[in-house]
Amino acid sequence: MPDLLEKEQAASGLTRRSMLKASVIAGGGLMIAASIPLAGCAPGEVSSDTFNAWVQIASDGTITLMNQNPEIGQGIATMLPMLIAEELDADWDKVVIEQADYDADKYSGQIAGGSFATPTHWMPMRQVGAATRQMLLAAAAERWGVSADGLTTEKSVVTDPASGNTLSYGDLAEDAAKISPPDMESVALKDEKDFTLIGQSIGGTHSPKIVRGEPIFGMDTQLDGMVYAAFERAPVFGAKLVSADTAQAEAVPGVEKVFVVKGGDDPFKLIDGVAIVANNWWTANKAREKLKIEWDNGEWASHSTEGYQKKASQLMAGRAAHKLADNGNVDRAFASAAKVLDAEYSYPFLAHVPMEPQNSTALYHDDGTMEFWAPTQTPERAHGDLVEYLGVSPDKVKIHLTRMGGGFGRRLYNDFMFQNAAIAKEMPGTPVQLIWSREDDVHSDFYRTAGWHRLRAAIDGSGKLTGLEDHFVTFGKGAEFAEFSASMGESEFPAHFVDNLRYGYSTMETRVPLGAMRAPRSNAIAFTMQSFLDEVAHAQGRDLPALMLELLAESKTLPGGGFRPDMPGFNSDRARAVIEKVLDMSNWQSGAGGNGSGKGFGFYFSHFGYFAEVVEVSVSGSGQIQPHHVWVAGDVGKHIINPFGALNQVEGSVIDGLGQAVALAVEIKDGAVQQSNFHDYPLPRIPITPQIDVEFIKSDNPPTGLGEPALPPVVPALTNAIFAATGKRVRSLPIDLDNIA
Repeated sequence: MPDLLEKEQAASGLTRRSMLKASVIAGGGLMIAASIPLAGCAPGEVSSDTFNAWVQIASDGTITLMNQNPEIGQGIATMLPMLIAEELDADWDKVVIEQADYDADKYSGQIAGGSFATPTHWMPMRQVGAATRQMLLAAAAERWGVSADGLTTEKSVVTDPASGNTLSYGDLAEDAAKISPPDMESVALKDEKDFTLIGQSIGGTHSPKIVRGEPIFGMDTQLDGMVYAAFERAPVFGAKLVSADTAQAEAVPGVEKVFVVKGGDDPFKLIDGVAIVANNWWTANKAREKLKIEWDNGEWASHSTEGYQKKASQLMAGRAAHKLADNGNVDRAFASAAKVLDAEYSYPFLAHVPMEPQNSTALYHDDGTMEFWAPTQTPERAHGDLVEYLGVSPDKVKIHLTRMGGGFGRRLYNDFMFQNAAIAKEMPGTPVQLIWSREDDVHSDFYRTAGWHRLRAAIDGSGKLTGLEDHFVTFGKGAEFAEFSASMGESEFPAHFVDNLRYGYSTMETRVPLGAMRAPRSNAIAFTMQSFLDEVAHAQGRDLPALMLELLAESKTLPGGGFRPDMPGFNSDRARAVIEKVLDMSNWQSGAGGNGSGKGFGFYFSHFGYFAEVVEVSVSGSGQIQPHHVWVAGDVGKHIINPFGALNQVEGSVIDGLGQAVALAVEIKDGAVQQSNFHDYPLPRIPITPQIDVEFIKSDNPPTGLGEPALPPVVPALTNAIFAATGKRVRSLPIDLDNIA
């Protein structure tokens, strides 16, 4: 995922090379285009035609704000325009938000992922609004023959307090379009005490449309003469197509075309398959049952979850092949320890299964242009890859962004668009909508990686944690991780807070496609580390919060790094604050639990967000797990831009994490996924949903994202609660109490 986010994450603010461009729109009005070049671009790479934020003010006062980033359900289409509207002093009731298409000439960093929209756009979007407001003030001052310094704005109206004169933004729009835009670095921003929109709960801009059933999702795309397609790929990852008998499928009434699609070895692009095109999708999908295909499954047909588990156990029994961190003298700490804890933890492959399966609509024009309507989180990458695949110039590939019915990282990858392109190219002039079935979605994912950890802790005679070691077994080749989410960082907590610490890893190969899932790598490693630290605390005769507060007692800020080296690293003071807050919220009592009910604690820092969570759970005699209450304390900076959206993100993260821990796992057998639909991959539903209380600590730091950091700590909080309730230690996910002694 870092390569997908690198450009977006580098854009930390406007620079002297940023610029505004004003023009008059048809019918009279103001269009503001804000050029916001990325910090990593060379000056010659940015021109006045490179824009990524647009403001239009019509003569009737309507303010249209373009949302450049894909909307996946994270609320970005509401939050980013709020930042512009705040500094613009816009009347929110007159704001219309439109989704921008992918356009490299106008926008930069059009991506949804990594919880980076907020830290990336917090300053730039505000500066766009402030600069536009300054132009409107200048236009009013010129018309009245007064100084702009004495004028005020409120709800899309400019007022001269001295005379009482007022002009609406609509009245001033055309004149403002003729004003020279200000230097973006010099515009004055509001004092936070004057905010009228930031900090207010505002409903999602798409919510009314969704309730009314308006066609905004990818699968809602309708074009004249459109046909529908299904794509049959090999069950075994990496298999190649040998032959296909398509006669019976072609004979199904309503089927228009069946043909073989030859691809390559890269699962992120186009792989072998058979396309079926019909006058409706149901027919195309059912006709797949008539196909007779021979696949060459190769060596990967022997791979399985069971085989990976056996190999991981063998590797963990030895020394780690590669080093991540080796601080202090770990061997001496263990040699002198009064007590040594040794435990193995594991977690499974997971599928994303967004409610809207993968889909795309493509139209291949006679002039060689390929036009897409697609729910993709990474349109920039899709565009570049499709240009290369089709062998055309960049202007020949056009992508219209649609609302996404969930993604959680799945739509960072555009394999479905390659399939759509291959099919549409065979049917020039005819729009083709490719839709995956739910089974396709489960069988053809880029999965959250499985992983295994052997952890050891050294405790001295006084009960102090003096050493910690983790041998991490994951997927890759040699020292190279298969994917970012299959990796582990050298600064993974409690690194830098335990004197003697060693992290190492060993890899094994797989053909299972791996990818980022909501809070990639954090969603798994949080369970491992916080659960094991709970074991350490228990061995010390205390609870995990007490151990955490002791480890974090010294005020310390680690260097920034990773995706955004300009952002501050982990800060122990902020971590302690959310821990203390959630203990107070949940009325935490050390040692409480037993008799089938208990509370558990978890903390994690990811995507620049600090979250501490407590789960209250009961476990019935039959092993039924029921979370009743979850308390969440978070620190994502000084401002919660849209509290309504923030609450939705945290609550969704908690439910998502609980569901993963309790019931979800993808199993590989004979090189293929065994799960197929919601009956054997059961997403969380209402009965498992607890009461969720959320409070934010507003620290004196720039705001950061919320789509991901609230998920990781809920998983160990749940498993630690189960230990408090039953005395059974959960070391493997999903939770199976019947197999725990």
